[in-house]
Amino acid sequence: MGQKVSPVVLRIGINKNWRSMWFADPKDYAKNIEEDYKIRQYIRKKFVQGAVSCVEIERLADQIKIRIASARPGVIIGRRGVDIDRLRQDLAKITPKEIAVDIKEIKNPAVDAQLVAQSVAFQMEKRVGFRRAMKRAVEQTIQAGAKGVKIIVSGRLDGAEIARREKYHIGKIPLQTFRADIDYGFTEAVTTFGCIGVKVWIYKGDTIKDVRKVEA
Repeated sequence: MGQKVSPVVLRIGINKNWRSMWFADPKDYAKNIEEDYKIRQYIRKKFVQGAVSCVEIERLADQIKIRIASARPGVIIGRRGVDIDRLRQDLAKITPKEIAVDIKEIKNPAVDAQLVAQSVAFQMEKRVGFRRAMKRAVEQTIQAGAKGVKIIVSGRLDGAEIARREKYHIGKIPLQTFRADIDYGFTEAVTTFGCIGVKVWIYKGDTIKDVRKVEA
Protein backbone atom coordinates (compact mmCIF):
# COMPACT_ATOMS: atom_id res chain seq x y z
CA MET A 1 0.00 0.00 0.00
CA GLY A 2 2.81 2.40 0.86
CA GLN A 3 4.32 2.02 -2.61
CA LYS A 4 1.05 2.46 -4.53
CA VAL A 5 -0.56 5.42 -2.72
CA SER A 6 0.78 8.96 -2.41
CA PRO A 7 2.08 9.50 1.15
CA VAL A 8 0.43 12.94 1.18
CA VAL A 9 -3.03 11.68 0.14
CA LEU A 10 -2.81 8.78 2.61
CA ARG A 11 -2.31 11.22 5.52
CA ILE A 12 -5.00 13.77 4.69
CA GLY A 13 -6.95 14.47 7.86
CA ILE A 14 -4.11 13.23 10.07
CA ASN A 15 -1.16 15.56 9.45
CA LYS A 16 -1.78 16.74 5.87
CA ASN A 17 -4.44 18.91 4.25
CA TRP A 18 -5.99 19.23 0.81
CA ARG A 19 -4.23 21.40 -1.79
CA SER A 20 -7.65 22.47 -3.16
CA MET A 21 -10.11 23.49 -0.43
CA TRP A 22 -13.61 24.08 -1.78
CA PHE A 23 -17.04 22.54 -2.34
CA ALA A 24 -18.90 22.92 -5.63
CA ASP A 25 -22.11 22.01 -7.36
CA PRO A 26 -21.67 18.82 -9.46
CA LYS A 27 -22.14 20.79 -12.70
CA ASP A 28 -19.30 23.19 -11.74
CA TYR A 29 -16.95 20.56 -10.32
CA ALA A 30 -15.14 19.71 -13.57
CA LYS A 31 -14.76 23.40 -14.45
CA ASN A 32 -13.19 24.17 -11.06
CA ILE A 33 -10.78 21.25 -11.35
CA GLU A 34 -9.67 22.49 -14.78
CA GLU A 35 -9.20 26.04 -13.47
CA ASP A 36 -7.10 24.79 -10.53
CA TYR A 37 -4.90 22.79 -12.91
CA LYS A 38 -4.38 25.74 -15.25
CA ILE A 39 -3.58 28.09 -12.34
CA ARG A 40 -0.97 25.72 -10.92
CA GLN A 41 0.62 25.06 -14.32
CA TYR A 42 0.82 28.78 -15.11
CA ILE A 43 2.42 29.66 -11.76
CA ARG A 44 5.01 26.87 -12.04
CA LYS A 45 5.96 27.87 -15.60
CA LYS A 46 6.08 31.60 -14.86
CA PHE A 47 8.19 31.26 -11.71
CA VAL A 48 10.62 28.51 -12.64
CA GLN A 49 13.36 30.30 -10.67
CA GLY A 50 11.01 31.04 -7.77
CA ALA A 51 11.42 27.62 -6.08
CA VAL A 52 7.65 27.03 -5.88
CA SER A 53 6.86 24.01 -3.70
CA CYS A 54 3.05 23.90 -3.76
CA VAL A 55 0.05 26.04 -4.67
CA GLU A 56 -2.98 25.88 -2.37
CA ILE A 57 -6.30 27.10 -3.75
CA GLU A 58 -9.29 28.05 -1.61
CA ARG A 59 -12.58 29.09 -3.21
CA LEU A 60 -15.11 31.35 -1.51
CA ALA A 61 -18.35 32.79 -2.95
CA ASP A 62 -16.86 35.16 -5.53
CA GLN A 63 -13.19 34.97 -4.63
CA ILE A 64 -10.26 32.60 -5.10
CA LYS A 65 -7.45 32.62 -2.53
CA ILE A 66 -4.14 31.34 -3.88
CA ARG A 67 -1.33 30.54 -1.43
CA ILE A 68 2.07 30.00 -3.03
CA ALA A 69 4.70 28.26 -0.90
CA SER A 70 8.12 29.33 -2.15
CA ALA A 71 11.73 29.35 -0.93
CA ARG A 72 12.34 32.58 -2.89
CA PRO A 73 9.33 34.82 -2.29
CA GLY A 74 11.21 37.89 -3.54
CA VAL A 75 11.29 36.43 -7.07
CA ILE A 76 7.49 36.09 -7.06
CA ILE A 77 6.67 39.40 -5.37
CA GLY A 78 9.10 41.51 -7.41
CA ARG A 79 9.98 45.12 -6.71
CA ARG A 80 7.21 46.81 -4.71
CA GLY A 81 4.81 43.99 -5.58
CA VAL A 82 4.81 44.64 -9.34
CA ASP A 83 5.01 40.96 -10.25
CA ILE A 84 2.11 40.09 -7.92
CA ASP A 85 -0.15 42.62 -9.64
CA ARG A 86 0.89 41.26 -13.03
CA LEU A 87 0.19 37.71 -11.82
CA ARG A 88 -3.35 38.69 -10.78
CA GLN A 89 -3.96 40.20 -14.23
CA ASP A 90 -2.70 37.06 -15.97
CA LEU A 91 -4.75 34.73 -13.76
CA ALA A 92 -7.86 36.84 -14.46
CA LYS A 93 -7.73 35.42 -17.99
CA ILE A 94 -8.17 31.91 -16.55
CA THR A 95 -10.98 32.61 -14.09
CA PRO A 96 -13.48 35.51 -13.88
CA LYS A 97 -13.54 35.49 -10.06
CA GLU A 98 -11.65 37.93 -7.86
CA ILE A 99 -8.15 36.66 -7.09
CA ALA A 100 -6.20 37.11 -3.84
CA VAL A 101 -2.57 35.95 -3.83
CA ASP A 102 -0.65 35.16 -0.65
CA ILE A 103 3.03 34.16 -0.52
CA LYS A 104 4.27 31.73 2.13
CA GLU A 105 8.02 31.53 2.66
CA ILE A 106 9.68 28.14 3.13
CA LYS A 107 12.35 28.65 5.78
CA ASN A 108 14.15 25.31 5.27
CA PRO A 109 13.98 24.24 1.59
CA ALA A 110 16.35 21.29 2.19
CA VAL A 111 13.54 19.32 3.91
CA ASP A 112 10.86 20.13 1.32
CA ALA A 113 10.49 17.10 -0.94
CA GLN A 114 9.22 19.00 -3.98
CA LEU A 115 12.08 21.51 -3.85
CA VAL A 116 14.66 18.72 -3.41
CA ALA A 117 13.21 16.93 -6.46
CA GLN A 118 13.33 20.15 -8.49
CA SER A 119 16.95 20.73 -7.42
CA VAL A 120 18.01 17.23 -8.55
CA ALA A 121 16.11 17.62 -11.85
CA PHE A 122 17.66 21.06 -12.49
CA GLN A 123 21.17 19.68 -11.95
CA MET A 124 20.50 16.78 -14.31
CA GLU A 125 19.28 19.22 -16.97
CA LYS A 126 22.58 21.07 -16.56
CA ARG A 127 24.41 17.78 -17.34
CA VAL A 128 25.51 17.11 -13.77
CA GLY A 129 25.88 13.37 -13.08
CA PHE A 130 22.72 11.93 -11.56
CA ARG A 131 24.61 10.04 -8.83
CA ARG A 132 26.41 13.21 -7.77
CA ALA A 133 23.17 15.23 -7.74
CA MET A 134 21.32 12.58 -5.73
CA LYS A 135 24.12 12.09 -3.20
CA ARG A 136 24.48 15.84 -2.63
CA ALA A 137 20.72 16.27 -2.14
CA VAL A 138 20.54 13.37 0.32
CA GLU A 139 23.43 14.71 2.39
CA GLN A 140 21.97 18.23 2.53
CA THR A 141 18.55 16.90 3.58
CA ILE A 142 19.97 14.79 6.41
CA GLN A 143 22.14 17.70 7.61
CA ALA A 144 19.03 19.91 7.64
CA GLY A 145 17.42 17.66 10.26
CA ALA A 146 15.43 15.05 8.34
CA LYS A 147 15.24 11.55 9.87
CA GLY A 148 15.16 9.78 6.52
CA VAL A 149 15.23 10.48 2.80
CA LYS A 150 14.77 8.40 -0.33
CA ILE A 151 15.35 9.58 -3.91
CA ILE A 152 14.50 7.56 -7.02
CA VAL A 153 15.36 8.62 -10.57
CA SER A 154 14.19 6.63 -13.59
CA GLY A 155 14.67 7.00 -17.32
CA ARG A 156 17.56 7.03 -19.81
CA LEU A 157 20.19 7.86 -17.21
CA ASP A 158 23.45 9.18 -18.70
CA GLY A 159 21.93 8.67 -22.16
CA ALA A 160 21.77 4.87 -21.86
CA GLU A 161 19.84 3.00 -24.55
CA ILE A 162 17.77 1.12 -21.96
CA ALA A 163 15.91 3.05 -19.27
CA ARG A 164 16.58 2.05 -15.69
CA ARG A 165 15.98 3.12 -12.12
CA GLU A 166 18.50 4.24 -9.49
CA LYS A 167 17.81 4.81 -5.78
CA TYR A 168 19.53 6.50 -2.83
CA HIS A 169 18.13 5.82 0.65
CA ILE A 170 19.37 7.03 4.06
CA GLY A 171 17.49 6.70 7.35
CA LYS A 172 13.98 5.32 7.60
CA ILE A 173 10.83 6.06 5.59
CA PRO A 174 7.82 4.51 7.44
CA LEU A 175 5.30 4.80 4.59
CA GLN A 176 2.56 2.80 6.32
CA THR A 177 2.78 4.60 9.67
CA PHE A 178 0.04 7.23 9.60
CA ARG A 179 1.50 9.41 12.36
CA ALA A 180 4.78 9.73 10.40
CA ASP A 181 5.15 13.14 8.75
CA ILE A 182 6.37 12.17 5.28
CA ASP A 183 6.70 14.74 2.51
CA TYR A 184 6.58 13.57 -1.11
CA GLY A 185 7.67 15.36 -4.26
CA PHE A 186 7.80 14.51 -7.96
CA THR A 187 9.09 16.30 -11.03
CA GLU A 188 10.63 15.56 -14.42
CA ALA A 189 14.02 16.53 -15.79
CA VAL A 190 13.78 17.31 -19.51
CA THR A 191 17.11 16.21 -20.99
CA THR A 192 18.34 15.70 -24.55
CA PHE A 193 17.79 11.94 -24.11
CA GLY A 194 14.22 12.31 -22.88
CA CYS A 195 12.35 12.91 -19.62
CA ILE A 196 13.77 11.53 -16.40
CA GLY A 197 11.41 11.17 -13.46
CA VAL A 198 12.57 12.24 -9.99
CA LYS A 199 10.71 11.11 -6.84
CA VAL A 200 11.63 12.20 -3.31
CA TRP A 201 10.36 11.00 0.08
CA ILE A 202 11.45 12.86 3.25
CA TYR A 203 10.63 11.64 6.78
CA LYS A 204 10.50 14.56 9.24
CA GLY A 205 9.43 12.67 12.36
CA ASP A 206 6.18 11.73 14.07
CA THR A 207 3.49 14.35 14.51
CA ILE A 208 1.43 12.33 17.02
CA LYS A 209 3.38 10.93 19.93
CA ASP A 210 2.53 7.59 21.53
CA VAL A 211 0.56 7.96 24.73
CA ARG A 212 1.34 5.06 27.05
CA LYS A 213 -0.16 4.69 30.48
CA VAL A 214 2.34 3.96 33.17
CA GLU A 215 0.97 1.66 35.81
CA ALA A 216 1.71 2.67 39.36
